[in-house]
Amino acid sequence: MKPTRSSARALACALLVPLLTVGPAFAQQPSVTIEKLVTDGWEVAGYISAWENRSLILFKHKEHKHLVQCSALIDVLRNPRVVTYCYELR
Repeated sequence: MKPTRSSARALACALLVPLLTVGPAFAQQPSVTIEKLVTDGWEVAGYISAWENRSLILFKHKEHKHLVQCSALIDVLRNPRVVTYCYELR
């Protein structure tokens, strides 16, 4: 099944908007892992498989007003095989 132009555009926006809105304050924060988010009480609010090897996971927490989005890349040719990048959405 071929993706439609509108679904491809929506996916591109979902991936690019957080990159454009990340401020310099976030660059100074230590990296967050999915394991740490789950142990700290964050719950999965949404999930999408963006491409064959990349997924986006959205986390929410009862005590926080912001969300955290993680991008997970799985590639058997890389070392490490799973690369994650998490950032806050305010």
